[in-house]
Amino acid sequence: MILNAEQVTKALPWSALVDALSDIFTRSVQSPVRHHHHMHVPGDPEATLLLMPAWLEGEYLGVKQVNVFPGNSARGEPGLSSHYLLSCARTGRHLAQLEGNELTARRTAAASALAARYLARQDASELLMVGAGRMGRRLIPAHCSVRPIERVRIWDIREESAQALAEELRAEGIDAQAVPAVGLAAAAGRADIISCATLSRDPLIRGEWLSPGTHLDLVGSFTPYMREADDEVMRRGAIFVDTREGALSETGDLIDPLDSGVIDESDILADFPDLCAGRHAGRQALPDADRAITVFKSVGASIEDLAAAILAYERTAEF
Repeated sequence: MILNAEQVTKALPWSALVDALSDIFTRSVQSPVRHHHHMHVPGDPEATLLLMPAWLEGEYLGVKQVNVFPGNSARGEPGLSSHYLLSCARTGRHLAQLEGNELTARRTAAASALAARYLARQDASELLMVGAGRMGRRLIPAHCSVRPIERVRIWDIREESAQALAEELRAEGIDAQAVPAVGLAAAAGRADIISCATLSRDPLIRGEWLSPGTHLDLVGSFTPYMREADDEVMRRGAIFVDTREGALSETGDLIDPLDSGVIDESDILADFPDLCAGRHAGRQALPDADRAITVFKSVGASIEDLAAAILAYERTAEF
């Protein structure tokens, strides 16, 4: 079975994917640290091969291969491509190959939606999307699948990108508006959920802007040199992560305030295994729950890819 990007999208509806992620974090999954390999490319910058394996013993084995070839940009070609290979973990038989970029984007957005199930107020109705790129287009419907979102506001460093996405959403019947370049603080203060998916190296969201009861979803900072939220966000917020190991080693949003003593590791209250297994109840376990500011930081995990690939394979095999 080979699934292209369109088929992956069809096989991974938001509600089912969020449920699949919730389930996988309650199970015993083997997920070794991802492999990095650097490759010389004659006449081009060095390329990188990433391999991310995970398996459920006796059930499914999966590995995502990501190829990063920076030299492609000069040829007008994508610099990153990926695919996911799913196999039977009892016989080793190959079951499916799935287009990896869409698989990754959808499981990332679904992870944010899963976090919002535990951390956003039940009545959250206004979403601020910071970043109007590939991930923003998926995070908006993912959040809408778990909370009664009535208004979507979009901010991007390129205001025309925010306007274009708002127009797309309005065509789908969604109350969506672009936020002016200078309007981020005001929009953040009004939002019930703020979702950030940018490549920013400097904080965009400031803790002083956040109103009581806000949930902040941080997706974009995936290296120690990137940040989307300032120290005051972390000081004010109740912090949750997808996986502790990944979050503590990969994102500047946590590494910087930890290094400077603004927060301690003990301030990270729970991760997905804790939330999904019921060891922490999320927002409802916090003092003055309705007014608490919650912060979720994701960096991604190979078991999320595995959950998405299994769901896509099983749903497609049914037909």
